[in-house]
Amino acid sequence: MDELYLAGLGSAAGTGLGDGFFRIVSATPHIRVGDVEGNAQAILECVKAAADRGAGALVLPELCLSGYTCADLFLDRTLLRACESALARLLDQTRDLSVLFTVGLPVANGEAIYNCAAVCCAGRLLGLTVKQNIPNYGEFYERRWFTPAPLNTGCVAFAGQSQVLMGHRLVYRCCDAGLDSVTIGVEVCEDLWVPAPPSIDMTVDGGATIILNPSASDEIIGKAEYRRELVRGQSARLYCAYAYADAGEGESTTDLVFVGENLIAENGSLLARTDMFTCDMAVADVDLDRLMAERRRSTTWAKRPFSMRPCNEVLFSYTGRSETGEMCDRSSAPQLMRSALDIDRVFPQTPFVPADHGDLAERCETIFNLQAAGLKTRLAHTGTKRAVIGLSGGLDSTLALLVTVRAFDALGLPRSGITAASMPGFGTTVRTKSNAETLARGLGADFREISIHDAVKQHFADIGHDPAVTDVTYENSQARERTQILMDLSNELGGFVIGTGDLSELALGWATYNGDHMSMYAVNASVPKTLVRHLVRYAADVFGGEIADTLLDILDTPVSPELLPPTGDGEIAQRTEDLVGPYELHDFFLYHLLRFGFTPGKIYRMACRSFAGTYDEHTVWSWLRVFYRRFFAQQFKRSCLPDGPKVGSVTLSPRGDWRMPSDASSRLWLEEIDRLQP
Repeated sequence: MDELYLAGLGSAAGTGLGDGFFRIVSATPHIRVGDVEGNAQAILECVKAAADRGAGALVLPELCLSGYTCADLFLDRTLLRACESALARLLDQTRDLSVLFTVGLPVANGEAIYNCAAVCCAGRLLGLTVKQNIPNYGEFYERRWFTPAPLNTGCVAFAGQSQVLMGHRLVYRCCDAGLDSVTIGVEVCEDLWVPAPPSIDMTVDGGATIILNPSASDEIIGKAEYRRELVRGQSARLYCAYAYADAGEGESTTDLVFVGENLIAENGSLLARTDMFTCDMAVADVDLDRLMAERRRSTTWAKRPFSMRPCNEVLFSYTGRSETGEMCDRSSAPQLMRSALDIDRVFPQTPFVPADHGDLAERCETIFNLQAAGLKTRLAHTGTKRAVIGLSGGLDSTLALLVTVRAFDALGLPRSGITAASMPGFGTTVRTKSNAETLARGLGADFREISIHDAVKQHFADIGHDPAVTDVTYENSQARERTQILMDLSNELGGFVIGTGDLSELALGWATYNGDHMSMYAVNASVPKTLVRHLVRYAADVFGGEIADTLLDILDTPVSPELLPPTGDGEIAQRTEDLVGPYELHDFFLYHLLRFGFTPGKIYRMACRSFAGTYDEHTVWSWLRVFYRRFFAQQFKRSCLPDGPKVGSVTLSPRGDWRMPSDASSRLWLEEIDRLQP
């Protein structure tokens, strides 16, 4: 077995090249049933096209070398021999192409004929993956010709190679430098449609991150959507990339029609899909780093220690082998792992917010209900029938009030039990104070105005602070005075202080410790600023009228803590995003850091691509550095957060999703960011 590299020989360690993006192609060649030579040429053109696109893997349809609809011709030795000979020539013709690809063909071995996917790369036949589940129902009668995959994997001589692994539990692992996460499994058509697809074992036991499915799925009404959901669902369940190639033009239409719909999915998301009846090529850059992060994050993802059906691993190289059969220099392998700046994929600027308007409305309604349900349960548990909110006329306190109204409605409590306190200070503007009062009264809440001017001035005198010095003491004294008022007012009323701070502020530590940092229940704790905006806009659509007008004006108001005196014309002087950076950038950084553990370099390049034309590279870099510096320095505030409901996959609760030492060093991350400086 000198030409076969099996498990146990080791693999190259990752070098960190690229950002983990790997290009996959799913294509449908134009074939003619039984025209093996013509089909081989069409396949060769597909392989060359995929290589030209920089793909590392290409999946072609089931039995594409012969045609899926050959029927009893599969029993003819002329066809079988022609397929083997054509495959040998294809291997020779693709020796210099750095792409792994599948060729579907019938393979005779002993008394049986098998429906196989030949897995090829750099002139080598790496293995013959055999279809395990042979359909024989409805329009399918494959058992007339084909035998299911044998229980045990064996070696055969085929297409000019003396020893080729043949079976249904093969995984193909790349051992080139920087490509150690490229592990590919293949299952054929019907194998996906059964209760326990072979891809489960290939991913869980074999470690495959990519599944290729050569298929010939005829089209009938309603089948396409179900097929897409199968592919999406399997990619989500297995934390993998799943590429599906469908038979199309050229197959016999005696009884069936094949439409060549090609699909590529990643972790539940459909990245690429061709239109039916086009037989076009689907191309997608899948994020293998993300898939590995998902698997490492999930404690229920683990190789089974006593698997009864171990996978057979074949190591391969994109550089092929030398004449002596040795692996070529792995350091000379092509750079197939791509940077975020060198891919076709576009990342959403607001990953917390769904792009589709219909989905957004549904998502907003769900989030409102989750927030309200959490508060409702806490109010009922404590027997509290009053709530107190510091209402500033800004986005966060507006959302908190809307959530509280919904919770009170659900409990059947009068909205007058909600006390919305406006506490004007040195930076409060007429616009925000007016909006706070209009909104509270419009929603039926008890509105109170309690000025903090005199109390804070007295406090300055007590501690010897000069009011003309508008420093951190000047700002935080106001925030803490407001919190004291809210806490004491809640005691006076027998109520409950509702927290208003959002997830973005928690990430940046943009809260006064023991000031607005504290509450009795923080309803916005896992809602980022970019999503807060959409929730408030959704509420405006729901309420309409004067309330909608007020909500829309709040949305148009600059985000500000209003702790510094207004400008001469009464406008807000202190704009948060001028001080800590754009929230859309910080939310982008936060999502990819917490959700997938990406490196600063990868996040930086993804952001540069996503926000190209909005922010230049230096702007992205400078705010990324601010984000990481603040994120590490402000952990102590997050370590003692009040309770709050989790509504999304990313949250910073010290009791839930994020546990981090308050004194962890940021040196590694900041040094990497410094090396990125444009």
